[in-house]
Amino acid sequence: MFAINHAATALVIKRGFPNQPIIPMLISVQLMELLWVTFNLLGIERTTTEPAVRSVADIHLAFMPYSHSVAASLCLALVCLICAAAFHRPWLGLALAIGVVSHLVLDLLTHARDIQIAPGLDSFKLGLGLYSAFPIGAFIFELVYGFLCWWIYKGGKALLAIILLFNIANLSLLSPTVPGPESLLANRPTTIVLFILVQIVITLFLVGVYSSRPLPAYLTGE
Repeated sequence: MFAINHAATALVIKRGFPNQPIIPMLISVQLMELLWVTFNLLGIERTTTEPAVRSVADIHLAFMPYSHSVAASLCLALVCLICAAAFHRPWLGLALAIGVVSHLVLDLLTHARDIQIAPGLDSFKLGLGLYSAFPIGAFIFELVYGFLCWWIYKGGKALLAIILLFNIANLSLLSPTVPGPESLLANRPTTIVLFILVQIVITLFLVGVYSSRPLPAYLTGE
């Protein structure tokens, strides 16, 4: 799933844990992706492309067992629970664990079969392949999902505009018939990684800023 909708997921988690700070939640929903960026830049994980990139289906997350496997997600979630418990913040730990696992669940719905169960177990991979099998359906799914996250959170108009505009901006990445910057990404894995990193940083920042208004008292129980 694209960066804006991972960030939007933090809104739903915040709705469920209204007394916990949203910034750690925003980091948690993208923690796996931030590890993926780091591991790609270090050469530990690998991304490849087709000779020509017309959509995200032509970009292959060829090797990412340490950042995006099922085992990695569960281990990161457990670390969040343990660390938060050490600081006597169990509810925050639960919120962060949910954020980490949400990233894996959303990627399983959209990715090709590129998610391993655990490092070393590469004979069987998971992923429903929505991006390649039904790209316009994937676009509609992401757009609706982002809107639902906003609606559940009861956010303002500026926050809704950010979510919708970033989703619309991703249309060329999902449709081969819509030209966009993806044509410049062929055989440039580092550029792809940095492009995604920029999306992560910008979307986390904007969602964080425009979700910072106080929630109504009846949601916080105050």
